[in-house]
Amino acid sequence: MKTCDYLIIGGGIVGLTIALELKKRNRTASIVVLEKEPELAVHGSGRNSGVLHAGFYYTADSLKARFTRDGNARWKQFVEERGLKINRCGKLVVAKNEQEVEGLRELKRRGDLNGVETYLIPLEEAKKIEPRVKTTELALWSPNTATVDPKECMAAIAAECQAQGIEIRLNSPYQARRGQDVITPQEVYSAGFVVNAAGLHADKVAHDFGIGLRYRILPFKGLYVYGSEPVGALRTNIYPVPDLRNTFLGVHFTVTVDGKAKIGPTAIPAFWRENYEGLKGFDAAEALSILRDEAILFFRNDFNFRGIALEEIKKYSQAYLVRQASALLEGVRLENYRTWGRPGIRAQLYDHQDKKLVMDFMLEGNPESLHVLNAISPAWTASMPFAEYVVDQIEALHKGKEVAKA
Repeated sequence: MKTCDYLIIGGGIVGLTIALELKKRNRTASIVVLEKEPELAVHGSGRNSGVLHAGFYYTADSLKARFTRDGNARWKQFVEERGLKINRCGKLVVAKNEQEVEGLRELKRRGDLNGVETYLIPLEEAKKIEPRVKTTELALWSPNTATVDPKECMAAIAAECQAQGIEIRLNSPYQARRGQDVITPQEVYSAGFVVNAAGLHADKVAHDFGIGLRYRILPFKGLYVYGSEPVGALRTNIYPVPDLRNTFLGVHFTVTVDGKAKIGPTAIPAFWRENYEGLKGFDAAEALSILRDEAILFFRNDFNFRGIALEEIKKYSQAYLVRQASALLEGVRLENYRTWGRPGIRAQLYDHQDKKLVMDFMLEGNPESLHVLNAISPAWTASMPFAEYVVDQIEALHKGKEVAKA
């Protein structure tokens, strides 16, 4: 039996930044982070796009809007202080037709409400930023969007945790809860308070604590195809106007921290939580549960799930993916985009009572635990200020209050 003041389940970026914030507020607290893999950044925190979002997509009343702008600035400061890689390449959002120009204006309005620097610029000015860009009439320029190396950043965050005396236990998956204790293959932990930041498995952990029973994780697979054009062939990220009714931003061009281009991501419904490739990680019971949810959504067509699924499955074809992206940029050729990157899985929370995807970050808790149920994009960008908010909620629970609603 091991004891600690705080036990954090999940060693991704959300879990580690929460651990750092807890330690900052209580220097004497003993904090243990459980990571089920033999190394950090195996899942979402090492497989995300590396984009530091600026924060103009989100409605002003959302947690995403509250934390993305400040998270962008905090990450830039963090990487620069440590000499880590960063590409301050910015982002252009473009319109494929006149109807989408109104979408640009809505994004500008949201950015203004969120205090995010954006500019509506004509095509001529957009071409000075990226000569190959395509758009109708206007583009939205976000100078503060940047890209970093997620794995490099995770290593730096982990080093900071260890320097602060936070214990990171690798190869320590959560197995079960027994009374107030948490069981792993190596140890049983008796914690003063448990924080669930388990990402793809956050719903299962929460259900063991009697929390979030109406919610389940619905996984979506994200694939990028990498370009072979030389560094500098694309100067900035190029995004389409997204469908703001769902949480996906559409196929776009990302300039990596090393200056290379990639196209993606997909949002293909996955069949189990770690459905990265082949049958690796296959769990029959889990797959059956997720397939049941997906089948119901497909036939009911809630939030246009059928349309999303059919469209996204086409993107397993590199030719189709590249053709979609070519609407955003001149001179896009299939022969330059032939290398698939490592797949990622989006841990998207699904409300199976209301039959809808949860659009914002979501927390639920009780006096003994707090559960980060939905930490979807831009959780990486928002992680530092979001961790402060999470610890605010932990402190409120300690005082007998409820978790604040977004």
